[in-house]
Amino acid sequence: MAKKATGKKGGVSAKPKKSSGKKRTSAGARSRKSDAGDAFISLLQSPLVTDLVAVAATSALAALASHRGQDGGGKGAGQAVKKAGKAAAEAIKRRLTEEVDAIKQASKATKDGKATKA
Repeated sequence: MAKKATGKKGGVSAKPKKSSGKKRTSAGARSRKSDAGDAFISLLQSPLVTDLVAVAATSALAALASHRGQDGGGKGAGQAVKKAGKAAAEAIKRRLTEEVDAIKQASKATKDGKATKA
């Protein structure tokens, strides 16, 4: 009489380990992620970001309105959006340049001993 095939080799079968799908992280890694998330949220809530969004939106709307007046309506919508995006980017660049220049001037004044209130 023949033996039945069991699929086992050598009497020991290797069972694959099941993973829960979750990565284990240390408490320090979780706190760093939390700190980074909190910092990002506070950045988004800062007055500078609010001002940049307002400047960009205003500039983009102005560009769209001027394009619509020039083009006569619905023609070239893709070009209008492209123009609006460029206008928004330029407005943000100008505003950030002003902020950086103000910071540099304040830093220079502090180094020279002429601290001023902004």
